[in-house]
Amino acid sequence: MSVCVIGAGLSGLAVAHALKARGVGFVCVEKAPDVGGIWRQPQAGERGPGYLALHLNSTRRLTEFSDFPMPASYPLYPRHSDMAAYLRSFAEWAGVLDDVELRTEVVSVEQDPDLGWTVVSRDADGVLVTRRFGHVIVASGHHSQPVLPDPLPPGAEDFRGRILHSMDYRTGAEFVGRNVVVVGLGASAVDIAADLSRHASRTLLSVRRGLHVIPKQLFGLPVDEIADAPWFSAMPFAEQRQFVETALRVARGRMSDYGLPEPDHRVFSSAVTISDEILSRIRHGMVVPRPAITSFDGDRVVFADGTAEEADAVVYCTGYRMHFPFLPEGCPRGPRGAVELYRRVVSPDRPGLHFVGLIRPVGSITRLVEAQSRWLAEVVSGNAALPSQEGMREEIAAYLTDIDGRYGLSEGSSVQVDVGSYLRDLDGLLRSPEAGEHLPAR
Repeated sequence: MSVCVIGAGLSGLAVAHALKARGVGFVCVEKAPDVGGIWRQPQAGERGPGYLALHLNSTRRLTEFSDFPMPASYPLYPRHSDMAAYLRSFAEWAGVLDDVELRTEVVSVEQDPDLGWTVVSRDADGVLVTRRFGHVIVASGHHSQPVLPDPLPPGAEDFRGRILHSMDYRTGAEFVGRNVVVVGLGASAVDIAADLSRHASRTLLSVRRGLHVIPKQLFGLPVDEIADAPWFSAMPFAEQRQFVETALRVARGRMSDYGLPEPDHRVFSSAVTISDEILSRIRHGMVVPRPAITSFDGDRVVFADGTAEEADAVVYCTGYRMHFPFLPEGCPRGPRGAVELYRRVVSPDRPGLHFVGLIRPVGSITRLVEAQSRWLAEVVSGNAALPSQEGMREEIAAYLTDIDGRYGLSEGSSVQVDVGSYLRDLDGLLRSPEAGEHLPAR
Protein backbone atom coordinates (compact mmCIF):
# COMPACT_ATOMS: atom_id res chain seq x y z
CA MET A 1 0.00 0.00 0.00
CA SER A 2 1.45 3.35 -1.03
CA VAL A 3 -1.25 5.69 0.29
CA CYS A 4 -2.87 6.26 3.69
CA VAL A 5 -6.26 7.98 3.57
CA ILE A 6 -7.43 9.48 6.86
CA GLY A 7 -11.21 9.64 7.25
CA ALA A 8 -14.09 7.68 5.70
CA GLY A 9 -16.73 10.38 5.40
CA LEU A 10 -17.87 11.79 2.07
CA SER A 11 -14.40 13.11 1.16
CA GLY A 12 -12.50 10.03 2.25
CA LEU A 13 -14.83 7.74 0.32
CA ALA A 14 -14.40 9.88 -2.80
CA VAL A 15 -10.63 9.49 -2.46
CA ALA A 16 -10.90 5.75 -1.88
CA HIS A 17 -13.07 5.33 -4.98
CA ALA A 18 -10.67 7.32 -7.15
CA LEU A 19 -7.62 5.40 -5.93
CA LYS A 20 -9.37 2.06 -6.37
CA ALA A 21 -10.37 2.97 -9.92
CA ARG A 22 -6.76 3.92 -10.68
CA GLY A 23 -5.35 0.72 -9.18
CA VAL A 24 -3.46 2.54 -6.43
CA GLY A 25 -2.93 0.54 -3.24
CA PHE A 26 -4.21 2.28 -0.12
CA VAL A 27 -5.65 1.89 3.34
CA CYS A 28 -8.37 4.19 4.70
CA VAL A 29 -8.28 4.76 8.46
CA GLU A 30 -11.49 5.79 10.25
CA LYS A 31 -11.84 6.25 14.02
CA ALA A 32 -15.65 5.79 14.01
CA PRO A 33 -17.37 2.38 13.96
CA ASP A 34 -18.75 2.91 10.44
CA VAL A 35 -18.29 5.03 7.34
CA GLY A 36 -20.31 8.20 6.71
CA GLY A 37 -18.68 10.92 8.81
CA ILE A 38 -20.90 13.59 10.34
CA TRP A 39 -23.98 12.24 8.56
CA ARG A 40 -24.11 9.05 10.64
CA GLN A 41 -23.30 10.70 14.00
CA PRO A 42 -26.78 11.99 14.96
CA GLN A 43 -28.52 8.62 14.72
CA ALA A 44 -25.61 6.95 16.48
CA GLY A 45 -25.82 9.46 19.32
CA GLU A 46 -22.15 10.37 18.98
CA ARG A 47 -20.65 13.74 19.84
CA GLY A 48 -20.01 15.79 16.73
CA PRO A 49 -21.24 18.59 14.50
CA GLY A 50 -24.30 16.56 13.50
CA TYR A 51 -27.70 16.89 15.20
CA LEU A 52 -31.03 15.14 14.66
CA ALA A 53 -32.46 18.04 12.64
CA LEU A 54 -29.46 17.99 10.27
CA HIS A 55 -30.34 17.87 6.58
CA LEU A 56 -28.82 18.90 3.26
CA ASN A 57 -28.94 22.52 2.21
CA SER A 58 -27.93 21.48 -1.30
CA THR A 59 -30.09 19.43 -3.62
CA ARG A 60 -29.91 15.70 -4.05
CA ARG A 61 -28.73 16.01 -7.67
CA LEU A 62 -25.82 18.28 -6.85
CA THR A 63 -24.79 16.33 -3.74
CA GLU A 64 -24.74 12.77 -5.09
CA PHE A 65 -21.59 11.23 -6.55
CA SER A 66 -21.45 11.58 -10.32
CA ASP A 67 -21.48 7.84 -11.04
CA PHE A 68 -23.70 6.72 -8.15
CA PRO A 69 -27.08 8.55 -8.04
CA MET A 70 -29.09 8.84 -4.85
CA PRO A 71 -32.31 6.81 -4.73
CA ALA A 72 -35.20 8.47 -6.56
CA SER A 73 -37.25 8.04 -3.38
CA TYR A 74 -35.07 10.55 -1.55
CA PRO A 75 -36.51 14.05 -1.07
CA LEU A 76 -34.97 17.07 -2.77
CA TYR A 77 -33.08 17.86 0.44
CA PRO A 78 -32.29 14.53 2.17
CA ARG A 79 -31.97 14.12 5.94
CA HIS A 80 -28.80 13.04 7.71
CA SER A 81 -30.03 9.44 7.95
CA ASP A 82 -30.63 9.36 4.18
CA MET A 83 -27.10 10.64 3.57
CA ALA A 84 -25.58 8.12 5.99
CA ALA A 85 -27.34 5.23 4.25
CA TYR A 86 -26.35 6.59 0.84
CA LEU A 87 -22.66 6.92 1.75
CA ARG A 88 -22.53 3.37 3.07
CA SER A 89 -24.22 2.12 -0.11
CA PHE A 90 -21.65 4.06 -2.13
CA ALA A 91 -18.78 2.44 -0.22
CA GLU A 92 -20.26 -1.00 -0.90
CA TRP A 93 -20.83 -0.21 -4.59
CA ALA A 94 -17.31 1.19 -5.01
CA GLY A 95 -15.84 -1.90 -3.37
CA VAL A 96 -13.82 0.03 -0.80
CA LEU A 97 -15.28 -1.24 2.49
CA ASP A 98 -12.56 -3.89 2.81
CA ASP A 99 -9.95 -1.13 2.49
CA VAL A 100 -11.38 0.82 5.46
CA GLU A 101 -10.04 0.13 8.95
CA LEU A 102 -12.82 1.16 11.31
CA ARG A 103 -12.38 2.10 14.99
CA THR A 104 -8.80 3.06 14.14
CA GLU A 105 -7.48 6.45 15.19
CA VAL A 106 -4.41 8.13 13.72
CA VAL A 107 -2.00 9.13 16.48
CA SER A 108 0.80 10.73 14.46
CA VAL A 109 1.92 11.42 10.90
CA GLU A 110 5.61 12.23 10.48
CA GLN A 111 7.77 12.75 7.42
CA ASP A 112 10.83 10.53 7.10
CA PRO A 113 14.29 11.65 5.92
CA ASP A 114 13.64 9.94 2.57
CA LEU A 115 10.41 12.01 2.25
CA GLY A 116 8.17 9.01 2.95
CA TRP A 117 5.63 9.14 5.78
CA THR A 118 5.36 7.16 9.00
CA VAL A 119 1.80 6.81 10.28
CA VAL A 120 1.11 5.55 13.79
CA SER A 121 -2.47 4.46 14.46
CA ARG A 122 -4.33 2.91 17.39
CA ASP A 123 -6.74 0.08 16.61
CA ALA A 124 -9.97 -0.91 18.37
CA ASP A 125 -8.02 -2.94 20.95
CA GLY A 126 -5.75 -0.01 21.78
CA VAL A 127 -2.77 -1.53 19.98
CA LEU A 128 -0.42 0.93 18.27
CA VAL A 129 0.47 0.10 14.67
CA THR A 130 3.31 1.81 12.76
CA ARG A 131 3.33 1.83 8.94
CA ARG A 132 5.17 3.70 6.20
CA PHE A 133 3.54 5.23 3.11
CA GLY A 134 4.59 7.26 0.13
CA HIS A 135 1.58 9.55 0.44
CA VAL A 136 -0.85 10.61 3.15
CA ILE A 137 -4.24 12.08 2.18
CA VAL A 138 -6.09 13.86 4.99
CA ALA A 139 -9.86 13.72 4.38
CA SER A 140 -11.09 13.94 7.96
CA GLY A 141 -12.92 17.26 7.68
CA HIS A 142 -12.35 20.45 9.62
CA HIS A 143 -15.29 20.61 12.04
CA SER A 144 -13.55 18.96 14.95
CA GLN A 145 -12.49 21.51 17.58
CA PRO A 146 -15.40 23.68 18.83
CA VAL A 147 -14.76 27.37 19.37
CA LEU A 148 -16.34 29.31 22.24
CA PRO A 149 -15.81 33.01 22.95
CA ASP A 150 -12.61 33.41 24.92
CA PRO A 151 -13.27 34.70 27.43
CA LEU A 152 -16.98 34.07 27.83
CA PRO A 153 -19.01 37.15 28.83
CA PRO A 154 -18.69 38.24 32.47
CA GLY A 155 -20.73 36.19 34.91
CA ALA A 156 -20.62 33.01 32.80
CA GLU A 157 -18.91 31.05 35.56
CA ASP A 158 -21.85 31.74 37.90
CA PHE A 159 -24.62 31.27 35.34
CA ARG A 160 -27.24 28.92 36.78
CA GLY A 161 -28.17 27.50 33.42
CA ARG A 162 -26.27 25.31 31.00
CA ILE A 163 -23.71 26.65 28.50
CA LEU A 164 -22.90 24.38 25.59
CA HIS A 165 -21.50 24.43 22.08
CA SER A 166 -23.49 23.23 19.07
CA MET A 167 -21.09 20.25 19.01
CA ASP A 168 -22.97 18.96 22.09
CA TYR A 169 -26.49 19.69 20.81
CA ARG A 170 -28.52 16.71 19.63
CA THR A 171 -32.23 17.56 19.70
CA GLY A 172 -34.64 20.22 20.87
CA ALA A 173 -36.62 17.50 22.65
CA GLU A 174 -34.04 17.75 25.45
CA PHE A 175 -35.18 21.34 26.15
CA VAL A 176 -38.95 20.98 26.39
CA GLY A 177 -40.42 23.86 28.39
CA ARG A 178 -37.05 25.61 28.76
CA ASN A 179 -35.91 29.10 27.78
CA VAL A 180 -32.95 28.78 25.44
CA VAL A 181 -30.63 31.34 23.81
CA VAL A 182 -28.90 30.35 20.56
CA VAL A 183 -25.82 32.40 19.67
CA GLY A 184 -24.89 32.86 16.01
CA LEU A 185 -26.45 33.14 12.54
CA GLY A 186 -24.60 30.43 10.63
CA ALA A 187 -26.05 27.17 9.34
CA SER A 188 -25.94 25.37 12.69
CA ALA A 189 -27.41 28.34 14.58
CA VAL A 190 -30.46 28.74 12.36
CA ASP A 191 -31.09 24.97 12.19
CA ILE A 192 -30.83 24.61 15.96
CA ALA A 193 -32.95 27.69 16.69
CA ALA A 194 -35.69 26.42 14.36
CA ASP A 195 -35.53 22.97 15.93
CA LEU A 196 -35.63 24.37 19.48
CA SER A 197 -38.61 26.58 18.66
CA ARG A 198 -40.74 23.45 18.30
CA HIS A 199 -39.90 22.27 21.81
CA ALA A 200 -38.61 25.07 24.03
CA SER A 201 -40.86 27.44 25.92
CA ARG A 202 -38.96 30.41 24.46
CA THR A 203 -36.20 30.51 21.84
CA LEU A 204 -33.96 33.55 21.47
CA LEU A 205 -31.43 34.07 18.69
CA SER A 206 -28.51 36.26 19.73
CA VAL A 207 -26.76 37.80 16.73
CA ARG A 208 -23.67 39.98 16.90
CA ARG A 209 -22.98 40.47 13.18
CA GLY A 210 -25.43 40.39 10.31
CA LEU A 211 -25.17 37.77 7.58
CA HIS A 212 -27.10 37.26 4.37
CA VAL A 213 -29.76 34.60 4.87
CA ILE A 214 -30.63 33.03 1.52
CA PRO A 215 -33.72 30.82 1.03
CA LYS A 216 -33.19 27.42 -0.52
CA GLN A 217 -35.27 28.41 -3.52
CA LEU A 218 -35.61 31.56 -5.60
CA PHE A 219 -38.10 31.89 -8.45
CA GLY A 220 -39.22 28.35 -7.63
CA LEU A 221 -35.74 26.93 -8.34
CA PRO A 222 -33.17 25.58 -5.86
CA VAL A 223 -30.47 28.23 -5.39
CA ASP A 224 -27.64 25.76 -5.97
CA GLU A 225 -29.18 24.74 -9.29
CA ILE A 226 -29.41 28.41 -10.26
CA ALA A 227 -25.74 28.80 -9.41
CA ASP A 228 -24.98 25.71 -11.51
CA ALA A 229 -26.96 26.90 -14.54
CA PRO A 230 -24.85 27.86 -17.59
CA TRP A 231 -26.60 31.23 -17.93
CA PHE A 232 -25.64 32.15 -14.36
CA SER A 233 -22.09 30.79 -14.57
CA ALA A 234 -21.51 32.84 -17.72
CA MET A 235 -22.24 36.10 -15.88
CA PRO A 236 -19.32 38.18 -14.62
CA PHE A 237 -19.06 38.08 -10.82
CA ALA A 238 -20.42 41.63 -10.44
CA GLU A 239 -23.55 40.69 -12.39
CA GLN A 240 -24.02 37.48 -10.39
CA ARG A 241 -23.89 39.45 -7.17
CA GLN A 242 -26.33 42.07 -8.45
CA PHE A 243 -28.74 39.37 -9.62
CA VAL A 244 -28.74 37.62 -6.23
CA GLU A 245 -29.07 40.87 -4.25
CA THR A 246 -32.06 41.94 -6.36
CA ALA A 247 -33.71 38.52 -5.99
CA LEU A 248 -33.23 38.63 -2.22
CA ARG A 249 -34.80 42.07 -1.92
CA VAL A 250 -37.88 40.76 -3.75
CA ALA A 251 -38.11 37.38 -1.99
CA ARG A 252 -37.01 38.30 1.51
CA GLY A 253 -36.78 42.03 2.02
CA ARG A 254 -34.19 43.43 4.41
CA MET A 255 -32.69 41.52 7.32
CA SER A 256 -33.68 44.39 9.60
CA ASP A 257 -37.33 43.66 8.74
CA TYR A 258 -36.91 40.55 10.89
CA GLY A 259 -35.17 42.29 13.78
CA LEU A 260 -31.77 41.05 12.65
CA PRO A 261 -28.74 43.28 12.03
CA GLU A 262 -28.12 44.29 8.45
CA PRO A 263 -24.96 42.69 7.00
CA ASP A 264 -21.98 45.05 6.84
CA HIS A 265 -20.92 43.50 3.52
CA ARG A 266 -22.40 42.61 0.15
CA VAL A 267 -23.49 39.13 -0.86
CA PHE A 268 -20.54 36.77 -1.52
CA SER A 269 -18.11 38.96 0.43
CA SER A 270 -18.49 36.65 3.42
CA ALA A 271 -20.18 33.39 4.27
CA VAL A 272 -23.92 33.18 3.57
CA THR A 273 -26.52 31.21 5.52
CA ILE A 274 -28.99 29.09 3.59
CA SER A 275 -32.30 28.50 5.34
CA ASP A 276 -35.96 28.29 4.45
CA GLU A 277 -37.06 28.15 8.08
CA ILE A 278 -35.44 30.73 10.31
CA LEU A 279 -37.03 33.88 8.88
CA SER A 280 -40.44 32.23 8.92
CA ARG A 281 -39.98 31.13 12.54
CA ILE A 282 -39.04 34.70 13.45
CA ARG A 283 -42.08 36.10 11.63
CA HIS A 284 -44.31 33.67 13.52
CA GLY A 285 -42.82 34.73 16.85
CA MET A 286 -41.38 31.30 17.57
CA VAL A 287 -37.79 32.62 17.45
CA VAL A 288 -37.04 36.05 18.92
CA PRO A 289 -33.93 37.92 17.69
CA ARG A 290 -31.66 39.57 20.24
CA PRO A 291 -28.32 41.38 19.97
CA ALA A 292 -25.02 40.05 21.32
CA ILE A 293 -24.72 38.75 24.88
CA THR A 294 -22.75 41.16 27.08
CA SER A 295 -22.95 39.33 30.43
CA PHE A 296 -24.64 36.71 32.57
CA ASP A 297 -26.46 37.55 35.78
CA GLY A 298 -27.47 34.53 37.83
CA ASP A 299 -30.15 32.86 35.74
CA ARG A 300 -30.41 35.74 33.28
CA VAL A 301 -28.64 36.64 30.05
CA VAL A 302 -27.96 40.35 29.45
CA PHE A 303 -27.86 41.66 25.88
CA ALA A 304 -26.13 44.61 24.24
CA ASP A 305 -29.33 46.66 24.12
CA GLY A 306 -29.64 46.48 27.91
CA THR A 307 -32.46 43.93 27.96
CA ALA A 308 -32.17 40.73 29.97
CA GLU A 309 -33.98 37.39 29.79
CA GLU A 310 -34.12 34.34 32.05
CA ALA A 311 -32.50 31.38 30.37
CA ASP A 312 -32.07 27.71 31.18
CA ALA A 313 -29.45 27.16 28.49
CA VAL A 314 -27.24 29.00 26.00
CA VAL A 315 -26.13 27.19 22.86
CA TYR A 316 -23.07 28.76 21.24
CA CYS A 317 -23.04 28.07 17.50
CA THR A 318 -19.72 29.82 17.09
CA GLY A 319 -17.98 27.49 14.71
CA TYR A 320 -14.94 25.28 14.73
CA ARG A 321 -11.19 25.56 14.53
CA MET A 322 -9.22 23.38 12.16
CA HIS A 323 -7.52 20.76 14.26
CA PHE A 324 -5.20 18.04 13.00
CA PRO A 325 -3.44 16.85 16.17
CA PHE A 326 -1.70 14.01 14.33
CA LEU A 327 0.10 16.38 11.90
CA PRO A 328 3.23 18.49 12.43
CA GLU A 329 2.51 21.62 14.48
CA GLY A 330 0.61 24.29 12.54
CA CYS A 331 0.19 22.22 9.37
CA PRO A 332 -1.42 23.08 6.94
CA ARG A 333 -1.49 26.73 8.05
CA GLY A 334 1.16 29.27 7.21
CA PRO A 335 2.60 32.05 9.38
CA ARG A 336 -0.47 34.27 8.86
CA GLY A 337 -2.86 31.55 10.02
CA ALA A 338 -4.21 30.91 6.53
CA VAL A 339 -4.27 27.45 4.98
CA GLU A 340 -1.49 27.24 2.38
CA LEU A 341 -2.08 24.42 -0.10
CA TYR A 342 -1.45 24.28 -3.82
CA ARG A 343 -4.83 24.10 -5.56
CA ARG A 344 -6.24 23.74 -2.00
CA VAL A 345 -4.91 20.16 -1.99
CA VAL A 346 -1.12 19.77 -1.96
CA SER A 347 1.31 20.81 0.77
CA PRO A 348 4.17 22.53 -1.09
CA ASP A 349 6.74 22.06 1.67
CA ARG A 350 5.86 18.50 2.67
CA PRO A 351 6.01 16.24 -0.42
CA GLY A 352 3.46 13.46 -0.24
CA LEU A 353 1.05 15.21 2.14
CA HIS A 354 -2.31 16.12 0.63
CA PHE A 355 -5.78 17.26 1.73
CA VAL A 356 -9.19 16.55 0.23
CA GLY A 357 -12.32 18.38 1.32
CA LEU A 358 -10.48 21.19 3.12
CA ILE A 359 -12.53 23.74 1.21
CA ARG A 360 -15.65 25.82 1.80
CA PRO A 361 -17.83 26.37 -1.27
CA VAL A 362 -21.25 28.00 -1.47
CA GLY A 363 -23.20 24.85 -2.24
CA SER A 364 -22.42 21.15 -2.30
CA ILE A 365 -18.86 19.96 -1.83
CA THR A 366 -19.31 16.58 -3.55
CA ARG A 367 -18.30 17.46 -7.11
CA LEU A 368 -15.30 19.36 -5.79
CA VAL A 369 -13.92 16.48 -3.71
CA GLU A 370 -14.55 14.12 -6.62
CA ALA A 371 -12.45 16.36 -8.86
CA GLN A 372 -9.77 16.73 -6.18
CA SER A 373 -9.70 12.95 -5.73
CA ARG A 374 -9.43 12.16 -9.45
CA TRP A 375 -6.55 14.61 -9.90
CA LEU A 376 -4.80 13.39 -6.76
CA ALA A 377 -5.09 9.78 -7.93
CA GLU A 378 -3.18 10.83 -11.06
CA VAL A 379 -0.57 12.62 -8.94
CA VAL A 380 0.12 9.72 -6.54
CA SER A 381 0.19 7.20 -9.40
CA GLY A 382 2.82 9.29 -11.18
CA ASN A 383 0.67 10.23 -14.15
CA ALA A 384 0.47 13.94 -13.29
CA ALA A 385 3.40 16.11 -12.33
CA LEU A 386 3.31 18.86 -9.73
CA PRO A 387 5.00 22.21 -10.27
CA SER A 388 8.17 23.10 -8.41
CA GLN A 389 7.86 24.26 -4.81
CA GLU A 390 8.35 27.80 -6.08
CA GLY A 391 5.59 27.37 -8.65
CA MET A 392 3.20 26.02 -6.01
CA ARG A 393 3.98 28.86 -3.62
CA GLU A 394 3.33 31.40 -6.39
CA GLU A 395 -0.13 29.90 -7.00
CA ILE A 396 -0.90 29.91 -3.28
CA ALA A 397 0.22 33.53 -2.90
CA ALA A 398 -1.94 34.66 -5.83
CA TYR A 399 -4.95 32.79 -4.44
CA LEU A 400 -4.55 34.22 -0.93
CA THR A 401 -4.12 37.74 -2.32
CA ASP A 402 -7.44 37.36 -4.11
CA ILE A 403 -9.07 35.97 -0.95
CA ASP A 404 -7.70 38.83 1.14
CA GLY A 405 -9.14 41.40 -1.24
CA ARG A 406 -12.55 39.76 -1.33
CA TYR A 407 -13.11 38.45 2.20
CA GLY A 408 -10.18 39.48 4.34
CA LEU A 409 -7.61 36.83 5.17
CA SER A 410 -8.37 34.32 7.93
CA GLU A 411 -8.25 30.59 8.54
CA GLY A 412 -11.85 30.20 7.40
CA SER A 413 -11.72 32.47 4.36
CA SER A 414 -8.50 30.83 3.13
CA VAL A 415 -10.44 27.68 2.17
CA GLN A 416 -13.27 29.51 0.38
CA VAL A 417 -13.66 28.50 -3.27
CA ASP A 418 -15.99 29.41 -6.12
CA VAL A 419 -17.54 26.18 -7.39
CA GLY A 420 -17.51 26.89 -11.12
CA SER A 421 -14.02 28.32 -11.47
CA TYR A 422 -12.50 25.76 -9.11
CA LEU A 423 -13.99 22.86 -11.04
CA ARG A 424 -12.67 24.35 -14.28
CA ASP A 425 -9.20 24.63 -12.77
CA LEU A 426 -9.17 21.00 -11.61
CA ASP A 427 -10.55 19.87 -14.96
CA GLY A 428 -7.69 21.75 -16.61
CA LEU A 429 -5.20 19.90 -14.41
CA LEU A 430 -6.72 16.57 -15.41
CA ARG A 431 -6.69 17.41 -19.13
CA SER A 432 -3.22 18.94 -19.16
CA PRO A 433 -1.46 17.68 -16.02
CA GLU A 434 1.95 18.83 -17.18
CA ALA A 435 0.67 22.43 -17.46
CA GLY A 436 -0.56 22.68 -13.88
CA GLU A 437 1.76 25.47 -12.81
CA HIS A 438 0.58 27.67 -15.69
CA LEU A 439 -3.10 27.67 -14.69
CA PRO A 440 -4.31 30.83 -12.96
CA ALA A 441 -4.93 30.84 -9.23
CA ARG A 442 -8.56 30.55 -8.06
